[in-house]
Amino acid sequence: MKNILILLTVLFFASCEKVIEADLNTAAPRLVIDAAIKWQKGTTGNQQTIKLTTTTGYYKSQIPVVLGAIVKVTNSTNTVFDFTETPNTGIYVCTNFVPVLGETYSLKVTYGGQTYTATETLINAPSIINVEQRNDLGLNSDEIGIKVNFKDLPNNNDFYLVTYQTPVLAFPFLEVFNDEFFEGNIIFGLFSNKDLKTGNQIKIELNGVSKPYFNYLTILTGIANGSGGPFGTVPATTLRGNFTNTINKQNYALGYFSLSQTDNLIYTTK
Repeated sequence: MKNILILLTVLFFASCEKVIEADLNTAAPRLVIDAAIKWQKGTTGNQQTIKLTTTTGYYKSQIPVVLGAIVKVTNSTNTVFDFTETPNTGIYVCTNFVPVLGETYSLKVTYGGQTYTATETLINAPSIINVEQRNDLGLNSDEIGIKVNFKDLPNNNDFYLVTYQTPVLAFPFLEVFNDEFFEGNIIFGLFSNKDLKTGNQIKIELNGVSKPYFNYLTILTGIANGSGGPFGTVPATTLRGNFTNTINKQNYALGYFSLSQTDNLIYTTK
């Protein structure tokens, strides 16, 4: 009897190792527009890129790129900035863009008989004052963390995005802020990770963003960070950006058209 129980136990756990792929329904591909125009302080901001891809099946390892689109950005004086396709990449480049703080720009993407538009304003950003580091964070007081200090721009309702790119994360970590309780004062961002080691380089980028983009990012970061805890539900609707399809509103594009002045630096952990 003992041998039979052992055999049944082995067979049970062996059967648990079988990989089962769910037969997921795949919706029709939808255009994804990655159009974050960033004007880094101290540069002309003339070169900008926009990337076009489409959604794909859950089990697909390659993200399809979009070729042959027409991409244009227009400012309030009807100056047109053409974004030229880099062959076979889905990346569209403009080399003569003119960034102006407070200026309103409109993006137009024409692809597959559809026209997608969005409008946004170029928002200014403060400068990063400094970065402070602590090496005693986490449950075991051995986790590295950094504090990024910057001063809120006075006399405005301001919104900010701070991103952290590190070798220990596959994607940038995002933080969003508003100045509701910090008007004209110091605001700080915090980032720590148990896998950070001495000598790691962290690229920090501070962006000024619009209120609608701030709201979009707040929802996005909530989804990415698993808001709702371990028993939270999957969002019932797709997070939509600010694009409108002028031909067929139901065939909307994903992504967001944003324009930000940025300040950035690379910090090496000590």
